[in-house]
Amino acid sequence: MSASIVAEASPYKLDAPRQRFVQCASPAGLHRVAYTEWGDPANPRVLLCVHGLTRSGRDFDAVAKAFASEYRVVCPDVAGRGLSDWLADSRYYGVAQYVADMVTLIARLNVETVDWFGTSMGGLIGMALGGLPNTPIRKMLLNDVGPHIEPVALERIRSYLGKPARFASLDEGVRHAAALAASFGPLTDEEWTSINTPLLHERDGAWTFRYDPGIAAPFSASTEEQNAAGEAFMWRSIASIATPVLVVRGEHSDLLSRETVQKMVEAGQAVSSVEVPNAGHAPAFLADEQIAIARAFFLEKNVSGA
Repeated sequence: MSASIVAEASPYKLDAPRQRFVQCASPAGLHRVAYTEWGDPANPRVLLCVHGLTRSGRDFDAVAKAFASEYRVVCPDVAGRGLSDWLADSRYYGVAQYVADMVTLIARLNVETVDWFGTSMGGLIGMALGGLPNTPIRKMLLNDVGPHIEPVALERIRSYLGKPARFASLDEGVRHAAALAASFGPLTDEEWTSINTPLLHERDGAWTFRYDPGIAAPFSASTEEQNAAGEAFMWRSIASIATPVLVVRGEHSDLLSRETVQKMVEAGQAVSSVEVPNAGHAPAFLADEQIAIARAFFLEKNVSGA
């Protein structure tokens, strides 16, 4: 059944999200992963959108609305973020656990394949899953991330990750989150409010970030040897992915260098790239011209600059 036929027959409002949860497991116990679902739930064509380190699945609302007629769009909150549960043991915050959770989510969706849109950490999860034998990923967009992460970006992340932050108002929290994510590009106040409000909640008379500060523990404890082993694993994954991969880099990114992008294109079997002007790490994909890049890739048109 084609996506267009599914859309015409659907009783659902395609451009509105539905909140869902799926139960997953870690070695420390069970946890729920939240996700928003857009489009027709009977559509077998799924676009899975996975966010960055401290963000949430609601970063993809604009993308989801743009794709809801062609896809069932699923945007999870990775464990420890958004509306998802915090893990009982912070040692398990890492790509291996996140891959396991996404496999469970895909099983819940009851589909054989998905297309993957991964921003930053979401791209690392996608690379790890995409490199496995019998991967369910059919096509993958990596938004400003690759196997090698520039040290300056790691230091920037360490400067704020997991640090206590309390705000007197939601607006103050939204503005603080916007300052941390300023490299996304020039966004309007309305756009910052839309993507940052889901990151915050009111607790004990103040506004705080929803994410578990414990996500910083493995990040801070990692050694140079562990980081090198992780990078080598990601390079092997890129080399083994036979399906189409599009690497999107923000022009001013401090995390993904042009040299790394070129190495990914050379190492991969079907890797292409495009650079987004006036953006750093990572392009927000709220602007029409950025969403057009994703539509061109996933809907099989030529991507300018690839």
